[in-house]
Amino acid sequence: MTGNEIRKAFLDFFESKKHLKLHSFSLVPEDDPSLLLIGAGMAPLKPYFTGKLVPPSYRVTTSQKCIRTGDLDNVGRTARHHTFFEMLGNFSFGDYFKKDAIAWAWEFLTEVLELDADKLYVTVYPDDEEAYDLWHNMIGLADERIFKLEDNFWEIGEGPCGPDSEIFYDLGPERGCGQPACTVGCDCDRYLEIWNLVFTQFDRTKDGKYEPLEKKNIDTGAGLERLASVIQQKDSNFETDLLFPLMERVIDICHGDYADPQQKIAMKVIGDHIRAVTMMIGDGILPGNEGRGYVLRRILRRAVRFGRVLGIEKAFLADLVDIVVDMYKEAYPELLERKELIKTVIDTEEAQFGATLAQGLELLNEMIAAVGDKKILEGRQVFRLYDTFGFPLELTEEIAREHGLALDQVGFDEAMKAQQERARMARAKVSATVAVPDTTGLDRSHVVIDESAAAGKIVILGNDGVAVNEAEKDEAVTIIFDKTPFHAEGGGQVGDTGFVMSANGTAEVTDTKCLPNGLSYVIAIVTKGSLKKGDDVTFSVDKVRNLAIARNHTATHLLQAALRKVLGSHVNQAGSLVAPDRLRFDFTHFSPLTADEIAAVEREVNTQIWKNISLEIEEMPIDEAKKKGAMALFGEKYGHIVRVVTVPGFSCELCGGSHVTNTSVIGFFRIVGESGTGTGIRRIEAVTGQAAYETAAHDSLLLARTAALLKTKEEEIPAKVEQVLAGFKESERELQQLQRKLATSSLDKILAAETDVGGVSVVAAAVQAESMEGLRDMADMVLNKLGTGIVLLGAVQGDKVNFVCKVAKDTVQKGFHAGQIVKAAAVTAGGGGGGRPDMAQAGGKEPQKLDAALAAGKKAVEEIIS
Repeated sequence: MTGNEIRKAFLDFFESKKHLKLHSFSLVPEDDPSLLLIGAGMAPLKPYFTGKLVPPSYRVTTSQKCIRTGDLDNVGRTARHHTFFEMLGNFSFGDYFKKDAIAWAWEFLTEVLELDADKLYVTVYPDDEEAYDLWHNMIGLADERIFKLEDNFWEIGEGPCGPDSEIFYDLGPERGCGQPACTVGCDCDRYLEIWNLVFTQFDRTKDGKYEPLEKKNIDTGAGLERLASVIQQKDSNFETDLLFPLMERVIDICHGDYADPQQKIAMKVIGDHIRAVTMMIGDGILPGNEGRGYVLRRILRRAVRFGRVLGIEKAFLADLVDIVVDMYKEAYPELLERKELIKTVIDTEEAQFGATLAQGLELLNEMIAAVGDKKILEGRQVFRLYDTFGFPLELTEEIAREHGLALDQVGFDEAMKAQQERARMARAKVSATVAVPDTTGLDRSHVVIDESAAAGKIVILGNDGVAVNEAEKDEAVTIIFDKTPFHAEGGGQVGDTGFVMSANGTAEVTDTKCLPNGLSYVIAIVTKGSLKKGDDVTFSVDKVRNLAIARNHTATHLLQAALRKVLGSHVNQAGSLVAPDRLRFDFTHFSPLTADEIAAVEREVNTQIWKNISLEIEEMPIDEAKKKGAMALFGEKYGHIVRVVTVPGFSCELCGGSHVTNTSVIGFFRIVGESGTGTGIRRIEAVTGQAAYETAAHDSLLLARTAALLKTKEEEIPAKVEQVLAGFKESERELQQLQRKLATSSLDKILAAETDVGGVSVVAAAVQAESMEGLRDMADMVLNKLGTGIVLLGAVQGDKVNFVCKVAKDTVQKGFHAGQIVKAAAVTAGGGGGGRPDMAQAGGKEPQKLDAALAAGKKAVEEIIS
């Protein structure tokens, strides 16, 4: 069976057992700030396990996309470690329990996959006699094939937990360690865990007690890649059809040898990583310097680095995307829709990392030059190179070895640990609780969203995730109404605000959000009296703010269509923000927009506004919407019935947001900014309506003031500015000439400071220079006049002192190093620095110590001689 066939067989099997088959959730967690990325099959289903939300079915089955990077360094070096993998799972939310979970697992493995039953072994928790009895008496496993292990208990602090039972497959003695005691649990590769059945039957309380759950749950996870390796009889997950086609392409690109151990590791890393990168970008994650964007960037750059190990110098990763998409389009058709965007992002990021590698090499060379006699690269500097500049640690180690240097591993580990602790503390500040209380008892048939609703009833009142009956003045609460006119945050649009009033109190609505099951709730602060569950309330939505949001939201639709018309059909939305005062629109494009392109886009949007076009907003099945040509929001998930917003003849998009009824309501559209995020994604910021008028009025005032200062007419400002700049450049040129003359005239005075140190001519002098560039020029002149030797110059510049050291080539060959000399001077003046053996510069914070610093530099020369 192929990997795709195994996945389908699993889902079809549990669908036949009355499970609801769900498409994989996005790798981006929804409403769960405790997670950076989805790393387990049950993670997206957490609200159903905790009972906060009613599940769409009490039996569910999924093949869930997962990302884990905890063992990143092991990827490629073992048979099983991956960054991306698929977790097959069947779940019960208070429905069936151990008997069915065990029976169905055995049936699927032995009858559907036709695995040899004699090669299957299981583990159970020692106190779980029920699970042992089911495996032994119901399934018929011999006692010697059931292992009782203390580790077989799943829990993560407070909350639902319980024993688990793992299923292992015996790969044969030839895969084992050969020891007589080798059995399940051994660290060797013989016994492979392929499935874990978790029996969630307890609730761990704050004081550590395990209370039985009224509704017991089943959570299982089977690794698709592991099952494929067993069925396809491969030594490693990487040789299965879920990965090996990628590695074959890498072999073609680099003309490599898979039998070579080092090349094999690099090929496995690239195959694994490009699969992860493709899936992450496909789910709307873009490279960045923090959060999940940083995870993506690190994985992508690691793949580039291992390409270099194989001798691949050109960009190559985007070429592999076609293979990933072809392998996975059956299970994840969204990859095919977003293929070009994925390739664009990867291409751009790979090109930028080429420049990063060059920058990192330059910094590393400076670090190596400043090492001194210890022959060890300082750990914190190495970590900065790794963390700030994304320079691979293994590359630093390799280059260090070439120079006979070691790494300060202790210092590096301390810096890494400090960063991890900062990240852990930052995460600890984020509440992992769902903002609203348990909604499972709510009759959703009586809960509706109605933008015209003027009154309603409070059906759920929550405080810090707990249901309450009453909230007093100044308390922050979450509220669900039986009907609500407040529009929730989503699709880039911010949530509505306003007021809620009852007979006994008033609350200010500060935001409106939506739960994964579609329930809308408001976040509010009680400003007067109190609110109670069951209160009849009246609503006051901030209509002015809401209309401003609607203007900006419709304008984003017009903007995307205009961008595609002006720039080309490669433009796709990559994110947006729709606020009352502005809109921000991110889109795929390869270069900055020219002034003419920006003007053309702005003109096109305004043309549609002035055409006075009435919008068409309708609901329909998603297949019908796609036939109509409706564009989807990148990274967004849609149900079977979707809302389509159309500007006839110009734009058609899937959207659940607020919109104006006619384009003329937008009034005026103005682009106020265009920039790039550095990943093949451009960003436009714009304003509409009153904000557009105020921006234009502000710009007009600035123009008038500028004309007055330049004593010219507004239309003549560009010519006047050119004239002023030309005069400034001429003055700057004259100043530089004067500075050179001054430097030349003081050359004799500087050369008078020449001394002989062990047969080497040394000039160490304090000089006047306005900039570091001027100081370097002066050092060049002195060394040229000197012919050979060492020049160390220092100049006070403001509240700092700067140093430059130049060493003649023949003097460098004698063992003198400019970096060491200038560092000695700078340290004395309260600073630091370094550089190459022939030229180095540094700075200090104590200009009053300039003379002492120059003396320290001369002493460093003497120490080198001695």
